[in-house]
Amino acid sequence: MSYILVTGSSRGIGKAARESLEARGLKIIGHATQDGGDDTIAADFRDPMAAQFLWNEALARSGGDIIAVVNNAGLFEANSLDSSDIEWLDRWEDTLRINLTAAAQISRFAVRHWQGRLAGKSGERGRLVHVASRAAYRGDSPAHWHYAAAKGGMVAMHKTIARAYGAEGILSFAVTPGFTDTSMAGDYLASRGGAGLLADIPLGRVATPEEIASIITYCALDAPSSMTGAVIDANGASFVR
Repeated sequence: MSYILVTGSSRGIGKAARESLEARGLKIIGHATQDGGDDTIAADFRDPMAAQFLWNEALARSGGDIIAVVNNAGLFEANSLDSSDIEWLDRWEDTLRINLTAAAQISRFAVRHWQGRLAGKSGERGRLVHVASRAAYRGDSPAHWHYAAAKGGMVAMHKTIARAYGAEGILSFAVTPGFTDTSMAGDYLASRGGAGLLADIPLGRVATPEEIASIITYCALDAPSSMTGAVIDANGASFVR
């Protein structure tokens, strides 16, 4: 039985992605900051060693048969320009570590693992799916420099991986949602005027976690290999490229 590792799988997009992938018959190894279980590993990405612990534990539980990784774990908290210097820096570093550095660590471990595996009949060795954000392209609020920077870095990292390892059968995809109906986005929507913010979304509503999960599932299982390097927008036309 093949496994997929999904980070940040305890709620929101990650939980929906887990359920969508399980519905396709895949075994999922989940991740949460706290409260791991038989099929969920606890790892706090603020700790520089947490990503390596998560990967090693996931590899052991799967018997080495991880076919895809979904980098979904994220932190979205305000960082006021007027906060103290140390508070501003702490929030910047926490956000970059959780949203980007941990994803980079896990991606590196996965690429190295897949490089040592035989390719399947399709020539593939493994797939990475990165959950970024429209903020990677259009930026974010004045209190979210760090979040936009992390997601921009994730997209650049994804493109680099796709170009570097496609010939080895290691594929990379990215999804860039806009606002999604999760608790994380809900707090932000409320702080920015709630329903009034929807005027910026031509579709007239935010995405559901299930919609983003369906894109993640497609990338992890169904997208043709020639799509490696693609970034799929899902923001209700609030940002178009």
